[in-house]
Amino acid sequence: MRNINNDLTLKRNYLSKYRFLIGEYEQVKRGEHPVFRFAKDFYLAHDTDARAFLKYYNLFKQSGNENDLLPGKRGPKYGNRRPSDEDEQQILNLRDRGCNKFEITNQLKQKSNNFTPSPSGVYNVLKRHNRNRLKPADRELKVKIIKERMGQLGHIDCHHLSKSVIRGQNRKLYLLCVLDDYSRVAWAQVMEDITALTTMFTAMHCMQAIKREFGIQFEEMIADNGPEFGPAGSQNKNKHPFERMLMETGIKRRYMKPYRPQTNGKVERFWRTLKEDLIEETDFDTLQELEDELLKYLVYYNWERPHQGINGKKPIEMCTLNNK
Repeated sequence: MRNINNDLTLKRNYLSKYRFLIGEYEQVKRGEHPVFRFAKDFYLAHDTDARAFLKYYNLFKQSGNENDLLPGKRGPKYGNRRPSDEDEQQILNLRDRGCNKFEITNQLKQKSNNFTPSPSGVYNVLKRHNRNRLKPADRELKVKIIKERMGQLGHIDCHHLSKSVIRGQNRKLYLLCVLDDYSRVAWAQVMEDITALTTMFTAMHCMQAIKREFGIQFEEMIADNGPEFGPAGSQNKNKHPFERMLMETGIKRRYMKPYRPQTNGKVERFWRTLKEDLIEETDFDTLQELEDELLKYLVYYNWERPHQGINGKKPIEMCTLNNK
């Protein structure tokens, strides 16, 4: 846009037009205009964009200075908008590890320096270097990095059991599982309800069991956005039992994208395996029997059962490899 601040003729014409428009607009707002009843009629009659007019009108009303009605100079500001070569190299280094623009933004913010670009800013840098699309090799590297050690990422989920799982009873029962992304170590417990408080205590017991048996301390935990775990975007996270428990234990909470259960696919696969091996076409005499059989199965699952997702290894073998 042309800078008219030094052109007195254009400046006078511009201010004259805005004085007229402001007078008309304020008459409309007071309900005193003889022609226009609504502001939209005023904008239409004067061929004026509402957003642009209100931007300058509000600036003028706040300052009382007519110069705020004049448009300023616009254009690229390379000195303060474009990142330095060193900052761009940070973005490219993270891209080499397979990170997307959101992950790059988050990691740069955690480094506590002055360079904290937005996701769109990161994308612009990647596009400028022709790195805005991940190659297949980059995707494979990212998967490898995510699974580089135990405890880096945990998965948690709840599962509804059939009401007839206890013979002769018709009661709601649930399972909660915590699973380590790298090793596939899993621990599950039965819950008699799915309230936020019960979920929090059961999750804590499962994480304590995994730490006690395998020495795994989780850094991040991903769960769906159900009310038992605290939905994404909640304003009172410190008041939700599960969210508060993670905060107190120093575990970062990660959220799933809505309607994308594959984000938590490893624990979903655990439910399928558990159903096929233990639950399907089976009923139990008592709740105690169900809990005992579940514990026996977890011993089998973690110490004896090979897993296709970790190249035929057992979870306990992955723990041994990680500790070397």
